[in-house]
Order: sequence, then C-alpha cells, then structure tokens
Amino acid sequence: MAVLIFLLNLSGATMLLLFAVRMVQTGIERSIGQNFKRIITTHSNSHIRMGLVGVMLALVLQSATAASLLTAGFLASALISFSGGLAVVLGADIGSALVIQLLSIRPDWLIPVLLTVGGYLFLKTETRSVRQAGRVLLGIALILLALRLISASVDPIRESSFLPAVSFYLERDFIVAFIVGAVIAFAMHSSVAAILMCVTFVSIGILSTQVGLAVVLGANLGSSVLLIWLSRGMSPVARRLPYANLLLRGTGSVLALLFVTYIPVLSWMRGLPDGQVLVLTHVLFNLTVFILSLPLLKPLGNLMATALPDNNAMDTEGQLKAPSALDLTVLNKPALAIASLTRETLRMSETVLAMSMPIMDLYENGDKTAIKAVRAMDHDVNKALDGIRRYVADMPQENMSKDLVRRVRDLGEYAINLEAAGDVVSKNLMVLASAKRRQRLEFSPEGQQELIALHDRVLANMALAFNVVVSEDIESARLLMAEKSSVAAAERNSRKWHLKRLREGSTRSFDTSDIHLETLRALKDLNSRISSIAYPILYRNGQLLETRLVENVEEHESESQGPAFG
Repeated sequence: MAVLIFLLNLSGATMLLLFAVRMVQTGIERSIGQNFKRIITTHSNSHIRMGLVGVMLALVLQSATAASLLTAGFLASALISFSGGLAVVLGADIGSALVIQLLSIRPDWLIPVLLTVGGYLFLKTETRSVRQAGRVLLGIALILLALRLISASVDPIRESSFLPAVSFYLERDFIVAFIVGAVIAFAMHSSVAAILMCVTFVSIGILSTQVGLAVVLGANLGSSVLLIWLSRGMSPVARRLPYANLLLRGTGSVLALLFVTYIPVLSWMRGLPDGQVLVLTHVLFNLTVFILSLPLLKPLGNLMATALPDNNAMDTEGQLKAPSALDLTVLNKPALAIASLTRETLRMSETVLAMSMPIMDLYENGDKTAIKAVRAMDHDVNKALDGIRRYVADMPQENMSKDLVRRVRDLGEYAINLEAAGDVVSKNLMVLASAKRRQRLEFSPEGQQELIALHDRVLANMALAFNVVVSEDIESARLLMAEKSSVAAAERNSRKWHLKRLREGSTRSFDTSDIHLETLRALKDLNSRISSIAYPILYRNGQLLETRLVENVEEHESESQGPAFG
C-alpha cells in the first residue's frame, strides 16, 4: 500500500512539474515569441555568438527542445545556415542546464512570494505583457512547489525496502541507470523536469550521487532522441539538426558515462552538496560538448546533407510546387473529403506564409528576382482557390450533417481570405518594396524597427491561425482575436509616431511617408485576413458577441483586453 501511495503522489507531483514548465514556456512565447526569428538570425556569422543565442533562447523558453525545434524550422526556411543552427541547438543545451541550476536553488519563502505577485499580475491586471509576466512567475512557483511535493512523496516508503532495493540495483549497473534516465527524459518530454526530479532524489538521499550522474547523462541522450521524435514531420533539411545533435550529444553522453564510472570524478567535487554535483556535471558536460563540437560543425553539415537530401527543394525561381491535396476519389465520403479539403487549405496557407516571410528583407535589399518569385507564387494561391471552389461545388451535401456542411463552408470562406491575403502581399507589399528600391529610399531607424516588429507579429499570428484551422481550439481562436486587436493597436501607434516624426522635421520619415503608412495598412489587412478563421469558431461557441469578446478569465484565461472589433 505504501508503494502505491508513493507512486500516486509522485505521478501527481510530476504532472504538476510538467504543467508548470509548460506554463512558464507559454507565458514567454506569448509575450516575445514574435521576436525569436530576428534574435536567431542576427548573429549568424559567428558560431560562438549563435551558441550564446541558443543559451539565451533556452533560458527564455525554459526548454532546449523548444529552442531547437524553432531553430530547425528556421533552417528549413533557409534563414540560417546548418552550422549556425547546430551552434544554436548546442548552446540551447547549455542554457537548459543553466535553467536547472537556477531552479535547483529554491528557498522556501520564494514560493508564496511568487504565487502572490504572479497571481496578482495575472488575475488583476489588463496589460498583456504584464499578465504574461504573472503567468511566468506563477509557473516558476509551481515548479518549486512540485519539487517540494516530489521530496514529500518519498515519506510513505522512506523506511521500506522498496527504494533501497531499486537504488542498490542501479548502483550495480550504471548502464541500466543511464537507460532509465534516457527513458524518463523521453517520456516526460522535458529533460529539465527529469533532471530536477533526479536532483531532488539525490538531495534527499534516495539515490546515490554516482547513480544520479548516470541518470542525468542518460537524460541528455533521451532529450536528444526526443528532439528527433518531435521533428519527425519536418522536412529533411530541418531534421538534419536533430540527428546531428544526437550524434554529438549522444556520443558525448556515452563517453561521459564511461569517464565518470571509471575515473574518480566525485573526489574532485568534494565539499559540494550532492544535488549540486549533478547540476554542475550537467552544465560542464554540455559546455564541453559545445566547445569540442565547434570544429565539426561544417563537416557535419556535409554529412547530414548527404544522409538527408532535400528531395522537396524549390525550383530555381523559388516557387512552391507541392501537388494539390484535393482527392477527387473521396468526394462521396464526407469525412475523407473534408480531410482532403483541410489539407489543401493548409497547403494554401503555407504558400501565403512563404510569400510573407521575406517581406522586410525585400524592403531592405529590393532583390528583383526574389520579388518576382514572391509575386509568381500568388498564381499558385489563386489556382489553389479555384480548385477548392470546384471541389466544394462537387461535394454532395445531402448526406452531410450540419456540422460537416458548416466545416466545408468555413474552409471555403477561409480559402477566399487566404487568396485576398496573397493579393495583399503580391499586389501591395511587393509593389511598395519595388518602389522603395527604385526611389532609393531609406526608412528612419525608428520607422524600420516599427515595421519589423509588426511584420514579426503578423508572422507569429499566421502560425497560430494555421493551427486553429486544424484544431478549431477555442482558446487559440480567442488568442488570435486578441492578437488581431493588438496588431491594430500597434498599427495605430506606429502611424501616430510616424506623424510625430514628420512634425519634428525628420527628412527620412518625410521621404518614405507614403510607403511607411501604406505598409502599415497592408500588414494590418494581411493579419485581418489570416485571423478570420477565428470568427466562426468563436461565434459557434458563444465567445463572440456583436462587438466584443466574452470576458471570462476564470474559464478561458483570455489574453484579450476586450477591444471592439471594427
């Protein structure tokens, strides 16, 4: 019975730990997620700097896996090089280790302070960034509370023979302990949570320090395998990073296990608390892997390119040539036909995203070939809409339920908005980029940063909107509507600041005034088109009134401030 109580308490504390880690990550992503692309691509000419960027991202996201998946996506979009991306991934592993170091220092008085301050900021304030800061503080408090619960869960069996037997067995076979660490990290989908739990067990004397070291090194291997698993649906180019990371970190973890097993490493850290020995070893391991891997980054790029060739590369003009997902053979099978229609809508969405990503870069360099390629992609969007219209018209609706008919209608209407979004990019923004290059104009530094920030925000909303297409998640739809209002506010503020610069006599602002204001309007219009998928979902679920979102923080943790829609 004591063992059952222990397992129940441990599982509950572990779930709380995973939820808390996710809570911190979500709060940070929602507050500054739109800036990640620019952070990663700023210092791509230096592997050391890219490694430091990885450290920073892992500290911010509280997850090396999240930072690595983000970097893999940028590699697939050709925003960074393979060697630079791998440096970010290895640096993120160091950052994750530092997160564990910070969280392992947990004075008891900190939990109620964080709960009080975080709860007040999240529940009693309206400013979005302040609320997300409250979410982060609450998440950290819950992490510390979960670790305390993990320690307390051991009390029912502290005097039993169960834990000593497990510990004795692991001490006799460090390879098993290593594998256990890898399995736990993979199963928990978080090396931070897995290692913190191991550190807690070592600190209270349940596991020996030697066993803890083997488990921690195994967790490094497990998190590397986890990254491969989570990236399995990405393109071959994106998956090169996880496999290269496994090759370096996995090999390193095995060698490190042999090192700490046969060399008296623990004697070098005599005097340190047992838990700190594990954390320090984890940091030193990832730092060593990063340093020793620097000369191998470029050769590994060639190896991974050979092992994982890009079979879906774009043609010389950069146009996406993915085939249509519309399957005419399943028209009489409503569920399959709607699945086919959803896939085609997503393919259309990805094309619009590919058109939108280089907008600000093209404003900067005015590359004629790239602008021509983006405008050519609009033909693919128009063609996809024509196909969707014909497909919807050919679908026999007499055998469909009302929900299926509604789903078909929503997808068709969203496809129309996607086509309009493609026109905004092709016929408005690309024309403005060409005009800026032709007239040799330069934005003021302030105006340039305002447009970049707004563009980054629109791209982040695109990713959210395309997830809503598949999931029809109410909370995500509410967040998308809140972001739509935030983009509108950012557009108004930029317009106000631009007019202020004109009054102050800024020559650059005067020369680029028309382009700046038209770009603001176009980006706002683009975001509105993309966000339209949220309206029918919110309306059906009673979350959209005539002019305002329903405010119900307790049930939905709304991120909206409740602005009217216009």
